[in-house]
Amino acid sequence: MQKVGDILRYGKGEDPDKEGTIKHAAFTLEGREFAAMDSARVHNFTFNEAISFMVHCDTQEEIDYYWGKLSAVPAAEQCGWLKDNYGLSWQIVPTVMDEMLQDKDRKKIARVTDAFLKMKKFDIETLKRAYEGK
Repeated sequence: MQKVGDILRYGKGEDPDKEGTIKHAAFTLEGREFAAMDSARVHNFTFNEAISFMVHCDTQEEIDYYWGKLSAVPAAEQCGWLKDNYGLSWQIVPTVMDEMLQDKDRKKIARVTDAFLKMKKFDIETLKRAYEGK
């Protein structure tokens, strides 16, 4: 579930921020509430890999959709991770992979792990073949 909540914009005279730009926004992604703030003022922080959003996808079409919408830094793509236009890290993960990696058969887990370590964007069919030993 995605939902945009309240948006607070900068008003006239709030320099260095431009009137009408977003000061604070609330939104919901997959049932979780978030808040985002922005300012033209100088700050000494950026996004890094310590924080990422995880999107669980049931189909390859979902993976392709989110990957296409979010990936903006091809050099950062690996093992289902990508970075968006703002430098925020995302993990686009097939739900079936969670089940595969919880299997008690260590050989299956090793095959799936070996397969996904070679991928940038996850491919569900390739993961399934690795899981099945094909």
